[in-house]
Amino acid sequence: MKPVRSFASDNNAGVHPEVLKALTAVNQGHVVGYGDDPYTTSAVRQFKKQFGDDIEVFFVFNGTAANCLALKALTNSFHAVICPDGAHINVDECGAPERFTGCKLISIPTRDGKLTVEDVTSACHGIGVEHHVQPRVISITQATEVGTVYKADEIRALAKFAHQHSMFLHVDGARIANAAASLGLSLRQATKDLGVDVLSFGATKNGGMGAEAVVFFDSQLAKDFKFYRKQGMQLASKMRFLSAQFEALFKNDLWLQNARHSNRMAQLLKRELAKIPQIKIVCKVEANGVFAQIPRRAIAKLQKRYFFYEWNEAESVVRWMCSWDTSESDVKQFVEFVRRTVA
Repeated sequence: MKPVRSFASDNNAGVHPEVLKALTAVNQGHVVGYGDDPYTTSAVRQFKKQFGDDIEVFFVFNGTAANCLALKALTNSFHAVICPDGAHINVDECGAPERFTGCKLISIPTRDGKLTVEDVTSACHGIGVEHHVQPRVISITQATEVGTVYKADEIRALAKFAHQHSMFLHVDGARIANAAASLGLSLRQATKDLGVDVLSFGATKNGGMGAEAVVFFDSQLAKDFKFYRKQGMQLASKMRFLSAQFEALFKNDLWLQNARHSNRMAQLLKRELAKIPQIKIVCKVEANGVFAQIPRRAIAKLQKRYFFYEWNEAESVVRWMCSWDTSESDVKQFVEFVRRTVA
């Protein structure tokens, strides 16, 4: 029998019991739809406690929508969005950002999933020239798609560059909780205080059930967002069931507990895998993902018991993710199976 938990994705994990309890609690009687309910008001208040009273926040169903709508709010169709070549918006959103915004994505190769000011500078040309798209947004992922985490100074430098060049800094924060936990910072310290303009805030990967948010740190940038959200088919009629999830995750810092745990399990996984001579860890483990180069012949055998993704088929690199519900015994059983399989 296959194990009940795999290491394929934190999307594959279930919903945290406290989130389920919160959903049950709001499933009583009738309230006004589309966000005009007391539960959504309360959830927005929780976001303001985290990020400040001057923010605007909107709830959506998934991360692709959060990214696309955030970028739409910042751009016109003649603009360009600069991002790492491995960014989710570039690789895993089926062209949705281009389709929805009309913008060109300028993707830049990176070694560790992170953009630098030097990288962005190389892509900023043709400013004011009508024959060229105009760079408008720098979009980074935190934690990155390869499990690394931008340091505070790295984000601050990108934000400074963006603002000096009349651009914005957007953060795809599908795993912002893991990044903040890794850095030892609050959510505000890891984003708003560093100069981030708009954050796609992820809850689904951290114990939620299809709940994400778009957080604007300048309310002027959000003035038309309610229309973009409706056009983007992301205005939930029964909004309370999204809102309740954020309320649960912010209560008693559950978001932080979950993130710290999944990060800690990734560190354990890394340490145990490092004891196997045939395994090479290829990226720094700074959040909840481990990227490893393993013998090609072992991949199919491992996948028969544990589902996971090949990250780079040419180099035989795989991705193993830990989740809020990953246990130490899960890790040790998995590593033992890997050890026997690659031997």
